Amino acid sequence: MNVKSSLLYAKKLLFEKNASHGKRTLVGAVVCIAISLVPLVAVLSISDGMISGITGRIIGLSSQDISVSLSSDESFCASASSFQELSDRLLQVEGVVASVPEVQGTALAVGDSSRSGATVRAVPEDVFEKNIRFKTLFEVVEGEASLSRSRSAVIGSKLANDLGLHAGDSIRLITINTVGDEQSSRVLPKVTVLTVSGIVSCGYQELDALWVFVPLSLGFSILPSSSSQYSIALVTEDSFSPDIATIAYRVQQDLYGTGGGSFVESAAVYLWNELNSAQYENFASTKVLLLLIMLLIVLVASINISSALIMLVMERKKEIAILKSLGSTKAEVSLSFLVAGFAAGSGGVLVGIPLGLLAAVNINRIIAWMEKTVNALQLMLNTLLTGEATVASEIHLLDPAYYLQNIPVTIPCTELLVIAVGTLLLSLLASTVPAIRAGREKPIDTLRKM
Repeated sequence: MNVKSSLLYAKKLLFEKNASHGKRTLVGAVVCIAISLVPLVAVLSISDGMISGITGRIIGLSSQDISVSLSSDESFCASASSFQELSDRLLQVEGVVASVPEVQGTALAVGDSSRSGATVRAVPEDVFEKNIRFKTLFEVVEGEASLSRSRSAVIGSKLANDLGLHAGDSIRLITINTVGDEQSSRVLPKVTVLTVSGIVSCGYQELDALWVFVPLSLGFSILPSSSSQYSIALVTEDSFSPDIATIAYRVQQDLYGTGGGSFVESAAVYLWNELNSAQYENFASTKVLLLLIMLLIVLVASINISSALIMLVMERKKEIAILKSLGSTKAEVSLSFLVAGFAAGSGGVLVGIPLGLLAAVNINRIIAWMEKTVNALQLMLNTLLTGEATVASEIHLLDPAYYLQNIPVTIPCTELLVIAVGTLLLSLLASTVPAIRAGREKPIDTLRKM
């Protein structure tokens, strides 16, 4: 018996027409591996898409690739024109493709039906037209995303819903100004009435519930300089490029005056991953924990191959004894069962990974269907118990306040390859003990019992 004969015997073990108990157990192990891979692949694809979607929105709509922070007493922060001048200067730095000056502060936003805290972002009037990331990531829900009028505002959809506002309505922003010197200072509220020109959504309610965009010149007049943040957001070709640190260094050198411009004393340069490091680490650790749990499920499923092969060895003792009597070695018999276990793992991989990808690609439809089903059952139960065909609130499997409204899915090819190879190695490892046991079977003892 040679390697070819071992492979033929492994084929006989897998595809023999007579469905023995051991073979059925082996088929069950294949199904278990396939089922365990479905959530692993789905979680990997969905978590990658979710994290990249949220990260992309935070980078593209908030911090940008490089952020230059300035002190409020900096000379460039004295007016909107001088602030814009510094922004245009940084746009000339090699590697910077866009520059957005911004003044950010807090205010109490008051609408027709409610009030809420809001982050006021004073940006250039044409930011929604010229900034490619604003154009791509923001969806206009009502009106138009324009700050062309001096007393206009663009607000997030969640904030608009909370305040009961629509495009064309008036919104009042209440800010706090400090008047006087340190010894006799007074705090005075300032009310600014603006017209909502548009309502936008980035698909992430945590951000949509915060932002009120106003023209840059208006921001300088309504936001108190002492409590506002002055920054210039710089955009590069690729947020994840290794060259971004080099570009940040060039920006820093320009601010220090080495590029011929005036020295900006209070400027501090930050990369996007420095500004939100805690949040990104939280995303990464959550993903690792989810994958660890899924991997444990795959590990348990792989052990089923070992138990199935042990059953198969017990059923095939007579065949093993005959093969050994005809000259087969321990290694050749063991190889047959190793190949059978490896083939079972391969079958699970070939079925499980495509099913996992199918579930991931259709995750938005699956969640929507499950929510409709759960809410329909809730309505039916409430009708039977109370006689009223109403429910207090709809059930959401994924709270839109913390997740993207539409989950983007990415296919991580490298990670999928690692999962496939890892599963095959686990299957091979689980097959080792039963295969060695099969090779050590003594034909004399078995033949005596025949």
